Amino acid sequence: MLRPILKYGDRVLHEPARDVESITPEILTVVTDMVETMYAAPGIGLAAPQIGVPLRIFVVDLSVGRDAQGLITMVNPVFVEREGMQLEEEGCLSLPTFNATVARPARVVVKGLDRRGVAQQLEGTGLLARAFQHEMDHLDGRVFVDRLRGIKRDLIVRKIRKLAKTGQW
Repeated sequence: MLRPILKYGDRVLHEPARDVESITPEILTVVTDMVETMYAAPGIGLAAPQIGVPLRIFVVDLSVGRDAQGLITMVNPVFVEREGMQLEEEGCLSLPTFNATVARPARVVVKGLDRRGVAQQLEGTGLLARAFQHEMDHLDGRVFVDRLRGIKRDLIVRKIRKLAKTGQW
């Protein structure tokens, strides 16, 4: 089932998510809904808080559904390693039409559970490292705008406030 994606400013997006206690049928439904919602958006990643579920789950698929092996599901993920730095432009399904250059690690290693509850540890470089960090930020109550400083951040936040006042956000 497609779920609405929350936009910047919604309380759930700005609070840390809780750990998943066990992989239940309800959790599997959330994961399935997340995947469908991510592909429909379309996006390459989605965290549970973005659909209003304050749990530590994210999905990533750099192929946007074109590669059946490309879908990654992480439940209760934690970083094992982060190193290097990359500066690239990124956007977010919770901040439609806004993009900015964000500093992210060049390489990360993340461990967590897959959708069956099996432990996994995955390494990401380049875009995958960026996607892992972006989604982990959502689980920690952060969005990419929170990583910006100065005028770029102020401009985006002001535009969002203006859109919200006119009912367009």
